[in-house]
Amino acid sequence: MNDPVTQGARAAAQRLTTPAHPNLLHEVEAALHDRNTSRRPDLYTDPTALASLIVSIATLAWAVYNDIRSRSSTAPTPDTVARRVRHQLDQADTPTPPLDPDERDRIIDTTVEETLSAAPEPDAEHP
Repeated sequence: MNDPVTQGARAAAQRLTTPAHPNLLHEVEAALHDRNTSRRPDLYTDPTALASLIVSIATLAWAVYNDIRSRSSTAPTPDTVARRVRHQLDQADTPTPPLDPDERDRIIDTTVEETLSAAPEPDAEHP
């Protein structure tokens, strides 16, 4: 089965790659690998900070999506998931890279969109 977190993080990295972050896709691959280990960074460091944040957002977006979906007969919208992700990131006691608020919102929106786009169709989950 395809993992929406992995697919979403990769697709978001492709969309968010800029001249300032030309290796973002490779950094996300490393962060995806690290998420499956017990090793967690105590502090996000550059250049992996953005990649780790993208993977964290994709993971959180998928959890939020599934939580909302389990309580409702309809799938949540990307905006709904993004709002909850923002709120939970604000409440989390984990370091994040210093970002302009507009840039942070763009990263969250892009990652949520890509993660939900990678989600299997509801009928495909329960044949």
